[in-house]
Amino acid sequence: MSSMGHGTDLLAYQDWTFPVPIAYGPGRLSEIGTRCAGLGLRNPLIVTDRGSRVLPFIGELQAHLTDTGLDCAIFSDISPNPRDDESGAGRDAYRAGGHDAIIAIGGGSAMNGGKAICLTANNDIGLWDFEFEQTSPVIAPDQPFPKLITIPTTAGTGAETESTAMVTHVEKGMKFCIWHPELKPALALLDPAPTVGLPANLTSWTGADALTHAVEAYCVPGFHPLCDGLALEALNLIAQWLPVAVREPDNMTARGGMLVGSCLAAIALLKGLGMVHAISRMVGAEYNTQHGLTNAIILPVVLRYNLPGMDAKVQRMAEAMGLDDTSVQGFISAVERLLDGINIPTSLGEIGVPADCIERIAAKSLKDSAAGTNPRKPSQEDARMLVAEAINRAR
Repeated sequence: MSSMGHGTDLLAYQDWTFPVPIAYGPGRLSEIGTRCAGLGLRNPLIVTDRGSRVLPFIGELQAHLTDTGLDCAIFSDISPNPRDDESGAGRDAYRAGGHDAIIAIGGGSAMNGGKAICLTANNDIGLWDFEFEQTSPVIAPDQPFPKLITIPTTAGTGAETESTAMVTHVEKGMKFCIWHPELKPALALLDPAPTVGLPANLTSWTGADALTHAVEAYCVPGFHPLCDGLALEALNLIAQWLPVAVREPDNMTARGGMLVGSCLAAIALLKGLGMVHAISRMVGAEYNTQHGLTNAIILPVVLRYNLPGMDAKVQRMAEAMGLDDTSVQGFISAVERLLDGINIPTSLGEIGVPADCIERIAAKSLKDSAAGTNPRKPSQEDARMLVAEAINRAR
């Protein structure tokens, strides 16, 4: 295990400037008022999801802001899988309240919703003009994006360092990625303390999301040593701390290790993802399943498809996870044991995804951007086989 695994480092304050300013440490939510004031902000809009609205960290955040003399309001009309119509309502709330920044706090849905609002808050550009595959729209100098501060309260999505957001296109029943290269968080505040209250099932599901990010990003073909290094360090942290975080929910060191591992894994996915995400996004768009849980179920199916012949990469991932057996089968077995240990169901059928969607989900998944960076190029029949396996028996 690398030195990052040492618990003492995970209880101390750390400030990192790469790839955006990151403030890490238990209790650092208390700095948010002075941080906002330092950025010249007066009236941020707090964006969170419906589920997080009632959680203690929202009240704490408000108190820290008002204690520093700042105004603020809350927009929480965000679904677990954020929708394009919700971002429009958030943009209207931002403008009506005369806000000058967005603080996205919560899980991945809050991050996605906050970033979608940020992209459209100060301009009249349509949300889908920011779709990842298209040429990014030109932003007028007098219409800059609002300052964006991200505060993740789950250790999974890792959506805090980039402008990318997954949003459901209600009319099409599909999820798409939106972003703009000029929108970067002014601050990502990583405080493991709010994640201590996360229920065991959400700790498992979001942690498995981070695991999937690290594995899929590392397996994307091409030379990107920055992303690869982060993916391996993320695997090191997640393998060490995810089982502990699920078993000992109050363990601040484990919570910190997972929050950092999640952050690193998500930076790594700038390299791309694979068929786990391509399928999972389409299942989530249609059946509103929890994203990390869906990924976790599908992961072994795609590993069995992708990894044969990738022995050198598998060996490095296995070594990062501290495994003795670094073979392809040894690695897959270890991942399956980890998923068993954190109580992940063994099929999508168990979480209500019906077999009659196989053809449709398979066809949609091949249109997802993540399918294009999968290490194997799947045919329609391959995709159909993967979806069927995930629904019937994934492991």
